[in-house]
Order: sequence, then structure tokens, then C-alpha cells
Amino acid sequence: MKILITGGAGYLGSVMTPRFLSEGHQVTVLDNFMYNQAPLLDYCYNDNLKIIRGDTRDKNLLAKLMKDADAIFPLACLTGAPLCSKDPWAAQSVLLDAIKLILELRSKDQMIIFPTTNSGYGVGEKDKFCTEETPLRPISLYGRLKVDAENALLDGKNAITLRLATAFGVSPRMRLDLLVNDFTYRAVTDRFIILFEAHFKRNFIHVRDVAKAFSHSLNNFSKMKDQAYNVGLSDANLSKKELCDAIKKHVPEFHVMESAIGEDPDKRDYIVSNEKIEKTGYKPDVSLSDGIKELIKGYQIIKRNQFANI
Repeated sequence: MKILITGGAGYLGSVMTPRFLSEGHQVTVLDNFMYNQAPLLDYCYNDNLKIIRGDTRDKNLLAKLMKDADAIFPLACLTGAPLCSKDPWAAQSVLLDAIKLILELRSKDQMIIFPTTNSGYGVGEKDKFCTEETPLRPISLYGRLKVDAENALLDGKNAITLRLATAFGVSPRMRLDLLVNDFTYRAVTDRFIILFEAHFKRNFIHVRDVAKAFSHSLNNFSKMKDQAYNVGLSDANLSKKELCDAIKKHVPEFHVMESAIGEDPDKRDYIVSNEKIEKTGYKPDVSLSDGIKELIKGYQIIKRNQFANI
């Protein structure tokens, strides 16, 4: 197929792009390279890859690139609550307005597969799994814009939305501000962490398994379309303390302290069921433990400098 990925050089896109190339697709990446990293250099030799430096909000450019696309993956995003709060106008224009522009420009036959977030569940009910039928109650601007974009896409039809768990793992466009990545980095470099509200839970998924979910959705589009799907590790609904315990198995010198004073600005607290997408035949490959081992090796190479969104 001919695939267009906006934000295709980001944390997720730089893993998805080579996967789709390996599957024989022609891939066009539209990205503004705002983090000054070079994640796709290893694939510039591939004749099936086209890279365009530009902005997903550029209507004329987007119309030109969408013209021949069979499938569109709108990944371009100001990802995360802190970054969206820092620049609300840019968040609105990239997360929502650009999605509406894609819907305006696309033909009825073009497939759209979109990464939303299970942070839309906000604060869940204790010991009750969030399913795709659970009311969405986002508690951040980032979550609200993602939910609005998901609603617009599903109303527009011929789309799939994937409510991603918190991603982790090494990517060519690395991020250290994701929870597993951050906590593992602290374990490797600082050997200690102080947790606020350590009981807060969320779900996790490896970045390569996110790419696998997008490929699975493309290959099963006709039976999955016009619906939302949670995507996460079903055995990784963990509190922050439980996550630290998992990391400590690999870094025994990691000291974890809990503080009764202070608040975590991220109030998300929920557990998630991934049964719906699993019933379509999707199964993740990378366990949390394997992802942590991968990160530990990666942190022998990189240090905290440009590898974050904010």
C-alpha cells in the first residue's frame, strides 16, 4: 500500500516507519523534526521511503501528500499533558485541527488509523477495568483533545482509533519522559527515586508492540473499522510502586522511597482491559521485563539531554 504517516519521525513513527517498509509498503513521512534528532537516517537508502520536512497543518502540502495515499496514520502530535499545557494553541491546532483537516481532505475510501490514548479514562474506579465502553473523563488538555479527535474520526467513518497504554522501550527518536523509561533511567543513573501517590495505576505497552498494533489494524481494517480499541499489556496494569519493584529485579541497587508529602501533577489512575483487540488476533510480543532489560542497555549509550518532549 501507499502509506502516509504524519509525525513519522517521532518516538512511535520512527519504529512504525521501518516496520511498514519491511512489510513492502511505500511510506511517506511528513515531520517537522522539532526535536532535532535524526531517527530515519538508517532508512534513507530505501526507495520506498519518502521524507518530507513540513507541517501537518499546511493544507496545501497535506492535500498533495494525501492524494495518492491508501492509508493515513496521523501521528503528528504534541505528546503529553506537560507539553500541551505549555502551548495550548499549538496543542489544539496539531492534535485536533489537523485531524479535522485530514477528514476534510480525504476521500471516502482512504483508511485512517489514529493513536489516541487511554489517558482519556482519567481516574477510574478502584479494581474495575476500563473497557472501550467506559465513559471517557480526561483530566488534561492533552487527554481532552485526543478524545475530541477520536470522536471526530469515528463519526467520519472508515477509521480505527487505538487507545494506547503508556508506551515504553527504546526508539530511534528516544524519549525519557515516559514513565517506564523515566523510572528505569533513574534506577540506572541515580539509583533512587521518591514516589508521590505511589498507588496510582496505569497500563503499559512496548513501542514495538504499538507499531505491531497499527500493522494489525491495517491488515484487519475491514473487520475492525469504525471502532476504538485499547492497546496494552494485559499483565501490566501496575501502580508506580509495582513498576519500581519490577525495575528493582533488574537493578537491585535501586532504592524506592515513598513520600506522604507532595502531589503527582499527573492524576491518572486506572486499570485497562485489552480483551477487545486481543479477540481480533492481536498479541503483544515484548514483556515489561524484557523492555526494562532493553532500556538498561540503551542507557549505557544515551544520557538525559535532548531525549524528552519538554
